[in-house]
Amino acid sequence: MPKWGARRRPGLLLGALLLIVCLPVLRRLNWSGLGASLLWRRHLGLRADGQNFKLENSAFWIFGGSIHYFRVPRAYWRDRLLKLRACGLNTLTTYVPWNLHEPQRGTFDFSGNLDLEAFILLAAEVGLWVILRPGPYICSEMDLGGLPSWLLRDPDMRLRTTYKGFTEAVDLYFDHLMLRVVPLQYKHGGPIIAVQVENEYGSYNKDPAYMPYIKKALQDRGIVELLLTSDNQDGLKNGIVDGVLATINLQSQSELRQLTAILLGAQGIRPKMVMEYWTGWFDSWGGPHYILDSSEVLNTVSAIVEAGSSINLYMFHGGTNFGFIGGAMHFQDYKPDVTSYDYDAVLTEAGDYTAKYTRLREFFGSMSGAPLPVPPALLPKTAYDPVTPAFYVSLWDALNLLELPVTSEHPVNMENLPINGGSGQSFGYTLYETTITSSGVLSAVVRDRGQVFLNTFFLGILDYKTSTIIIPMVQGFTTLRILVENCGRVNYGDSIDQQRKGIIGNVYLNDSPLKKFKIYNLEMDRSFLQRFTGDMWKPVTEQPLFPAFFLGALYVSDPPYDTFMKLEGWEKGVVFINGQNLGRYWNIGPQETLYLPGAWLDTGLNKIMVFEEKKAQQIIQFVDMPSLGQHEYLH
Repeated sequence: MPKWGARRRPGLLLGALLLIVCLPVLRRLNWSGLGASLLWRRHLGLRADGQNFKLENSAFWIFGGSIHYFRVPRAYWRDRLLKLRACGLNTLTTYVPWNLHEPQRGTFDFSGNLDLEAFILLAAEVGLWVILRPGPYICSEMDLGGLPSWLLRDPDMRLRTTYKGFTEAVDLYFDHLMLRVVPLQYKHGGPIIAVQVENEYGSYNKDPAYMPYIKKALQDRGIVELLLTSDNQDGLKNGIVDGVLATINLQSQSELRQLTAILLGAQGIRPKMVMEYWTGWFDSWGGPHYILDSSEVLNTVSAIVEAGSSINLYMFHGGTNFGFIGGAMHFQDYKPDVTSYDYDAVLTEAGDYTAKYTRLREFFGSMSGAPLPVPPALLPKTAYDPVTPAFYVSLWDALNLLELPVTSEHPVNMENLPINGGSGQSFGYTLYETTITSSGVLSAVVRDRGQVFLNTFFLGILDYKTSTIIIPMVQGFTTLRILVENCGRVNYGDSIDQQRKGIIGNVYLNDSPLKKFKIYNLEMDRSFLQRFTGDMWKPVTEQPLFPAFFLGALYVSDPPYDTFMKLEGWEKGVVFINGQNLGRYWNIGPQETLYLPGAWLDTGLNKIMVFEEKKAQQIIQFVDMPSLGQHEYLH
């Protein structure tokens, strides 16, 4: 692979001239005095020099913002990166999600919206440095913290340790990933100035040999830039690694004081950096919507910089948990994350400006010796005419579109199903079927949410709080069906090794285990959606049999604009636009609309499919902004 600098160095030089901060103390920062000669002499890279960062021989402040390429439509990457630069920031930070890049063991995907190299090159083109956070664990409110679920096929798996089954998988992934990353490093002419070693390991801390192993795994594969760790208040003391600069994650000024003192005691006089200043927070289904006031954000950011610390805004732009990629928290109660990753960030989920953006741009602009770039114009939004789905197919009629079911004497969890080249099922739903001949008490451990049916009659829900359900009188041989949804694997905490989904263990009827199961994989991927043929669809002229797929058409005039889908009167399900999985909706809130990027719409007719579990109002609305007042918007 040719070196990045040989192909793209001039574009980087242009942006970098404006973005290197060259004074070691907080005062007006003039970037204009750095000539191109510095950037052609790439020898030292970013390094720690006493209490300051230096890039080559010039003092350097990192003013960063997080944007995740996998949460933003590729067509909008440039827009979001230009807005980051126009805010006065000089560095992009991004995670790398292993579970998306290696969806099946040994099968890698860096195409389309997962083209990491294109994203990094684009950041350089618009004038940004890059801090890469390749994991392998990233948290990021992603399913299993970005780790691939096929790791859990091993019953003895110990994630985030030096357990052989884990390190062998990491080694193979890093072999593939680092071939792409290494040429994009600063010393090879690229924009990557630092690389993070794992993520918040101090709060997990189950294997003292693990972090040195990850550090060595990066260096052995050619990572030569500054290495960083990143820890919150719970883990900072245990997260420090020899030869790696520790950074901190926080949201309040009180945390800043505490963590700065811990850092000073642990690693002496070194450059300070807040790797994650949380500009907002994520939401969980059924919980509140979190908002952090823009004045508080400005005050804390000011305090961080005035304390002599570099900073990264997490998130600058959150984006969307498209498809089924969202994670969950499980301390006292299991709480899956909503589809929106708006985060109450500096830009909205749709990339619009907020009061936070205006205030932070003024703050960072006050330290620049040159005018900031003009912020890009807002992408237009629109409210399209409502759509009434005209056709539907019951899930029970759609089963013949699936691959032949797995047959098993006992239930098998999603990850251990013998499908997808031996990698099991990662996302979506799994349907378990068996035959019963008597009534009684049904019990099972279901992860995360299982709808129970006798033939097609809905009986109730099994979940974390309900593990039994009464089976009424049955006559003869009756089909018992349990449709289980993986609502999101836990992404943070001590329980990540126990994140197998589906039915865990046996299903009991009156304490006797049921046997002879048919198990259907319902990942609802694009290939499955393409199997719905015209003759399958029934007109919606009477009460549909649920769960069901609904079909409608959205007409879009030229050009398509962003919009928000509102499924008022629907209960719970998943939306697909032109085969693209937008994500889940659920009437328990707090999210009330789904972001629909105009970049994913076609001029003319657009195919809308909705999988609804229980109840449909038969109308889909399209509005020009989210129903929740998620930000102090600027228009």
